[in-house]
Amino acid sequence: MRSVDGTIRRVAFASFIGTAIEWYDFYIYGTAAALVFPRLFFPQFSPFAGTLASFATFGVAFVARPIGGVLFGHFGDRVGRKAMLVTTLLVMGAATFLVGLLPTYAQAGAAAPVLLAVLRFLQGFAVGGEWGGATLMAVEHAPAAHRHFYASWPQVGSPVGLILSTAAFAACAALPEAQFLAFGWRVPFLLSIALIAVGVFIRLRILESPAFLAVKERGEQSRVPIWEVLRDCRIEALLATLTVLVAYNYIITTFTPSYLVRYLGVPRSVPLIGLLVGGVSSATGALTLARLADRIGRRPVALATIAVTLGLAFPFFQLIGTRDPVLIWLAMGAWMFANGAYLGILGMQLAEMFPVRLRYSGISLAYQVAGVIGGGLAPLTAAGLIEWSHGATWPLATYQASVAVLSFLAVYRGARRRA
Repeated sequence: MRSVDGTIRRVAFASFIGTAIEWYDFYIYGTAAALVFPRLFFPQFSPFAGTLASFATFGVAFVARPIGGVLFGHFGDRVGRKAMLVTTLLVMGAATFLVGLLPTYAQAGAAAPVLLAVLRFLQGFAVGGEWGGATLMAVEHAPAAHRHFYASWPQVGSPVGLILSTAAFAACAALPEAQFLAFGWRVPFLLSIALIAVGVFIRLRILESPAFLAVKERGEQSRVPIWEVLRDCRIEALLATLTVLVAYNYIITTFTPSYLVRYLGVPRSVPLIGLLVGGVSSATGALTLARLADRIGRRPVALATIAVTLGLAFPFFQLIGTRDPVLIWLAMGAWMFANGAYLGILGMQLAEMFPVRLRYSGISLAYQVAGVIGGGLAPLTAAGLIEWSHGATWPLATYQASVAVLSFLAVYRGARRRA
């Protein structure tokens, strides 16, 4: 028993630390896209157009994520989960480090935003394979009595990555503005190389998934897993995709800082602190509600957390509209707690919808396709709605509430279907 406990703890930690590092890399781009890139890479546009262009490069990653999910899912189902986790970490690290070395528009002209978009594509490609592999390593090692708790650890990596990236940006943003725009914004990107080295070292030391090894020993690997998912698991893939939609929080983590600073004139430090509060709240929600799911079941926890997110849709924008830092932090913390609680049980929920031999491909496809809709398009949609409504936030709240309703219905229908 001690050996089993030690193994799952090492796997959970390795999944967590690698995911935290990958999401650190992913989130620093989102923060930079909101606060820095419009001025450095799109200065030829108006402030609004520059923000849209910057968010468009942010969204490029979400086009790449399904591609990465399909490719890494294919080899994860055929070769193994562990090798894909090391590969995704290396690709992400290289792309992020190179962003920190990019010339700006003033230095390289139109080539600068093109190179930025290419590197962002590589980031998305790597993340597309990361989530599924990290989740399955934890899920497929976890003991039955604590499966939600251990499966939540890779999901905790996302808010921890948010905390690390926001802290790094907040420290650099404390520099005088001229120094921050000249070199300070590059530091968080360049620091990622050291984190990647740590993550790769840890992941190389863990064991392959026992569930995958059993499939491999029986010679049951699929030749083309994604084809079998689309042929035999269409309903599961659709329900899984809708289930994931509400889990994406980029309205909060990417659009909200830009909205607060550019539209409401709030100091840059306020949303950065809000993201730190939100990261801590999200991690706390993931771990505590995963424990509860192990005790009372996943379905009531999932439906309750989505209902809370739905209930927060309109109050969230009313609170941040006050420009009061405390109320802004309260709103971001409350939203991220509910979001983290849902993320904590999402991995196990999706994994159980697909057979082991197709699992990496199935959950990666659902998670990343949902990401295009709920993640990549969200900041662009939000910016467009704000401009269309002349600053009114009710369209944003309606958009967020609609996403929550879709996911609620999918979880409810999915739970009934399995029953």
